[in-house]
Amino acid sequence: MTAVAITIDSPLEPLATQRSSARLWTLITVSLATFMTYLDNNIINVAIPTIQRDLHLTESGIEWVVSSYILVFAALLLAGGRLADVFGLRRLFMVGLGLFTLSSLLAGLSGSVDFLIAFRALQGLGAALLTPTTLAIISASYRDPKEQAGAVATWSAVGALALAFGPLLGGFLSEDLSWHWIFFINVPIGLATLALSYRTVPELGARQRRRLDWAGVLSSTLALGGLTYGLIQGPQVGWGSLSVLASFALAALAGLIFVLVERSQADPMVDLSLLRSRTFTGGVVALMLWAFGLFGIYFFTSIYLQNVLHFSAIKAGVAFVPMAVLMAAGASLSDRVAAAVGAYRSVGLAMLLMGGGIASVGLLGTGARFWELMPSFAVIGIGGGLTIPLTATILGVLPEDRSGVASAVFNASREVAGLLGITVIGVVLSARRTAELRLGRGPVTAYLDGFHLAVVVAGILVASGGVVAWLALRSTRRVATEAGPVLQLAA
Repeated sequence: MTAVAITIDSPLEPLATQRSSARLWTLITVSLATFMTYLDNNIINVAIPTIQRDLHLTESGIEWVVSSYILVFAALLLAGGRLADVFGLRRLFMVGLGLFTLSSLLAGLSGSVDFLIAFRALQGLGAALLTPTTLAIISASYRDPKEQAGAVATWSAVGALALAFGPLLGGFLSEDLSWHWIFFINVPIGLATLALSYRTVPELGARQRRRLDWAGVLSSTLALGGLTYGLIQGPQVGWGSLSVLASFALAALAGLIFVLVERSQADPMVDLSLLRSRTFTGGVVALMLWAFGLFGIYFFTSIYLQNVLHFSAIKAGVAFVPMAVLMAAGASLSDRVAAAVGAYRSVGLAMLLMGGGIASVGLLGTGARFWELMPSFAVIGIGGGLTIPLTATILGVLPEDRSGVASAVFNASREVAGLLGITVIGVVLSARRTAELRLGRGPVTAYLDGFHLAVVVAGILVASGGVVAWLALRSTRRVATEAGPVLQLAA
């Protein structure tokens, strides 16, 4: 029998095009929101000395300017995801975006440390409501696995660009204008995104009446809040201090209560049976090792550039731009690479490459020039970008009606792992530096020895995440369809 191709001018074609265009505008909107929150998360770091001088802050005061945001954001991420599933993604997206924009304006207007810390905490609340909805909206808007992977890659590329321009923009604004502008810059972006969201983000989620699960919300908030507080305060006041030990004890107790509550719920906030999925559990572990290494090394490399190589804040920011641009480029290509060779190969090898790049930073000394940094930074950027299919795979194994919590689990895992990375790598660096000082080494040499050991440890951990990803994602297989290769996920 001969196949005959017949072309029909169907009225459904313009509708399909329109739907594709609407999804694109939705992706642009959530990517803008992501850009703003990611930018705010790191733009403040290089402006800290300026804020400290202007407001005459103590060390404790400046620590809480940074930590108040992180603490509220990390503590309420899972709660924000659950609220999105109960009340609807679009509603929580707009509420979180509006709150984040307003609190940015108020933070910029602050003239005292107390108000600045309070409005930074309010920013954290807005981000906790907003962030889980971004990936969830993408997941709900792009149902086809191939299209969803491409959308997640675009979203991730935008986040990488925010990481690149955050330090650069923060250095420029704080040195040439005023530190207030690092918050004011969010206002026009937030208002434009809010206007776009009203027109472009469809009403998603909350199709059926659901219980809020207050016990799960409260216990998860206490667990994440206690853990985050302990990780923030430990390096400052000592790991054996009463407040740090009490916060870790609270986190452990609340975590246990959360597990017991979720196991007894008919409609749990987080379905703990997902932990039996090799893809989900292994994917989250690999993701945490990725964040552990990248966030930790990003923080301490910034100190190395400014305190050892004596780069200005702006020059240090510029040094990270090629890394993040290459990460964005790798992210934009990652879905096609994964479709061609398999997600487990592309992610596993990319994390091994990234780990090698991080460890190679340990070859840099006190006289390293700007261009000598670039090979290591380029390898880290490319490897980091090509790991993005890990995100799409984790989302793919979670129920669609819990997309908000699914996104929150992803972001909470990454945020806590990033804090752990800064903490653990900081402990390794400090211990080695102290040992070298006792041997009579100079302060710079001792710090550099500690830094070198820290980046090697970080590189090994990221590379081990590549092995975990290889094993975990092998439970996915590609199936050819008329629409292209599709990932099927095995529990």
